[in-house]
Amino acid sequence: MKDKKAHIITISNEKGGTGKSTVSMHLAIFLMQEGFKVAVVDMDGRQGTLSRYVENRKKFAIQNHINLIIPQLVTVTPRENHAEYDNHISEIELAMNELAGQYDAIIIDTPGGKNYLFEEAHKLADTLITPISDSLIDLNVLSEIDKDNPEKHHAGHYAQFVWDMRKYRAQHGKQLLNWIVVGNKISPLNSKNKTFFFEQLNNISKLYGFRVADGIKDRVIYKELFLQGLTVLDVKSEALKGRLTMSHLAAKQEIRALAEYICPQG
Repeated sequence: MKDKKAHIITISNEKGGTGKSTVSMHLAIFLMQEGFKVAVVDMDGRQGTLSRYVENRKKFAIQNHINLIIPQLVTVTPRENHAEYDNHISEIELAMNELAGQYDAIIIDTPGGKNYLFEEAHKLADTLITPISDSLIDLNVLSEIDKDNPEKHHAGHYAQFVWDMRKYRAQHGKQLLNWIVVGNKISPLNSKNKTFFFEQLNNISKLYGFRVADGIKDRVIYKELFLQGLTVLDVKSEALKGRLTMSHLAAKQEIRALAEYICPQG
């Protein structure tokens, strides 16, 4: 991409249900509150969770006569015909190049499974954020770990994919990919499995070259706010005081800590 300005952040995990769209929207709103111009790209256009999140936000703002900051949305739906893939990728690259000259940050929400858009989103990324729940099944996409012999493990299919993307980027003269893994939908309860999960996550981070950000707990508030297009950060808005109560402040702090970890200079 020529004349690139925006920092491109890809939110991705090969496993679905990890909260990619929630992280994408909250990160976008945080950056916009900090004064950055942000566009979001929903490359999971068939499911369209992030697109619905943005549309819900627009609708809520209109119905309640309030001024909410709303990121520019681009929705990308995959082509069904394999012969059209190359042309579609060229179209996406042109569109991203145009966006990159207009915005400070572009946040890409990827499909829940591999396809050509999933791969393209990783090729475009400056920063890759991988949300993951505190499940050993989810950990398996990063590393195949034997609980009885935790020192013995092999790269999971997603970690191997990211390694292949890093090789591609190096071969094409692109900068080193900044990979961050964040615990998401984390159980508030302590358990041996949870402790083992985070011990292993920190151990393999050194091996596979990612940083581990503080986790985001599994809170009902995130599901409730989706229907209104709101985020826990909207408690900052004068117009919404009273709609988000003090009990939501912990969730707000988790999002802020994640954003500041990702963008320490923000």
